[in-house]
Amino acid sequence: MFNLSKKILITLAVAFALLSLSSFSYADAKQDLVEARQETQIWTTYALSPYLRAHEITVDVDNGKATLSGKVDEDVNKELAKQIALGVSGIKDVDNKIVVQADYVPKALNQTYGQVIDDATVTAAVKSRLAWSKYVDGGAVHVETKAGRVTLTGEVANTETKESVKHLAIGTRGVVSVTNQLTVNNKSTSPQSTQVFTDGWITTKAKSSFFYSSNVSGSDIDVDTVNGVVTLKGKVASGAERALAVELVQNLRGVKSVNAKDLSF
Repeated sequence: MFNLSKKILITLAVAFALLSLSSFSYADAKQDLVEARQETQIWTTYALSPYLRAHEITVDVDNGKATLSGKVDEDVNKELAKQIALGVSGIKDVDNKIVVQADYVPKALNQTYGQVIDDATVTAAVKSRLAWSKYVDGGAVHVETKAGRVTLTGEVANTETKESVKHLAIGTRGVVSVTNQLTVNNKSTSPQSTQVFTDGWITTKAKSSFFYSSNVSGSDIDVDTVNGVVTLKGKVASGAERALAVELVQNLRGVKSVNAKDLSF
């Protein structure tokens, strides 16, 4: 996968050697530590990226210049690697020596660290959306994600809620499929809360709902809430996306009504 330069492996040893090597420059040691941190940050971001984690990329930083080498299968991935490196604090220049090889096949990976993070992020997103819903007791639903495949277990009050939970999960960004193992228990009750939800809380959750949704792009939607009434303004791609945006907001706790007359497509 990724290969860090020897600098990262020897930095700690060098730091200890400072205690006995009076000729070693403190400034040099400090610079090595900075560069090791930068290399680690770049490498970690590659490891978390679903587009780069399986590629063979080597990172070396010297005096603010990052040198990248290795192989990727597409030009876009080579450019992505460069932009990630440039985004690290202190990196002023990138020498991108990565080779684009059209027939290169990235290594097949098992459950890597990056995939674990992806699945944990999906699980957290689904749980958050359930917790914000006025129709679902999110605490009664267990969410498990593996390779983007979500499994739902637990108890809900009725079949309508069961389907609502599945609908909410499948519409979450990063979800590949949903296995709905929820059981209906008529003794379960729909969520009832005496909590007062502020306008600021509602606005934040509405924007987050758009961000987590795989079907609504919220980048062009402005959200404003006054006394529980949410106003949506901006542009969406279609009438279906507009309807879904309204539905996502209407289902949030504390929302009294949604005004979307200025949300056009």
